[in-house]
Amino acid sequence: MKSNLLKLAIIAIMATGASFATSTASAQVYVTVRPTYAPVVRPVAPSPRHVWIEEDWEYRGGRYVAVGGHWVAPPRPGAVWIPGRWVQSRRGWRWMPGHWRRR
Repeated sequence: MKSNLLKLAIIAIMATGASFATSTASAQVYVTVRPTYAPVVRPVAPSPRHVWIEEDWEYRGGRYVAVGGHWVAPPRPGAVWIPGRWVQSRRGWRWMPGHWRRR
């Protein structure tokens, strides 16, 4: 009886965690004023295959934080960086993050 209750409690906790992870991953954050980005001086590339990521944003602590201005190695040969962009709608501005795409 005790082990069945323990198994049931573990399953309930896992299901709650899975539903929370799913719901937060699809959340859209809108702002009324698009943040400004101060470009970073581009240092020398670490290697010829690195790609410069200019303007990029992450939502942290209730606000957007600039995380652009850095070199990144592509995840696979031939990958192309598609820059992120701000998209305006009736609800406000929303950041569409950059991503890697196959060439």
